[in-house]
Amino acid sequence: MVSWYRLQDGVLTLTLHIQPGAKKTEIVGLHGDALKIRLAAPPVDGKANAALLAFIANRFEVPIREVRLKSGETSRRKVVAITGSTKPPEHLLE
Repeated sequence: MVSWYRLQDGVLTLTLHIQPGAKKTEIVGLHGDALKIRLAAPPVDGKANAALLAFIANRFEVPIREVRLKSGETSRRKVVAITGSTKPPEHLLE
């Protein structure tokens, strides 16, 4: 069983490790039991969280309203829930 995501009742939940303030926004790969993402946005005034939700919505081809931050608002470790996507989470690692 893969531990960085879970699909239950049509809701995909991702466990993420975020590195804000990077040169560019990109998926790095697995980081323990989480998927590591570098964000170009700075970690101030919620800019990194907003950039993360937009990035995830884009990658899963869903409107941003279908992506929500479940936990980790001020932490590098975040849990994000996505509804309405037909993309498998494994495509993030390709």
